[in-house]
Amino acid sequence: MAMNFSGIDIDSIMDDAAQKTDAKLAGQISSLTRMTDAEIKKLFPKATDAKKLVELMTIVKSAQSENDKINAIVANSERFAGVVVSLLGKFV
Repeated sequence: MAMNFSGIDIDSIMDDAAQKTDAKLAGQISSLTRMTDAEIKKLFPKATDAKKLVELMTIVKSAQSENDKINAIVANSERFAGVVVSLLGKFV
């Protein structure tokens, strides 16, 4: 039996899921920082940017040596550039 998907608003469902995911991610990040959920959402409205922040935080909080942390950040500097600019913009 064929299913009829004509009455389903896929875009609306996807938008709703993305908003819920973004809110959950912001909540997780804010629990690890001094920033609130609202500040995280304002600084990183796109989930991809918030994920990059998590990656950067993981490197910074790792047990690696300082030099290894720096090397990991430098190796991903283009990827983290927007995150760094957003964070510095908040604190400067």
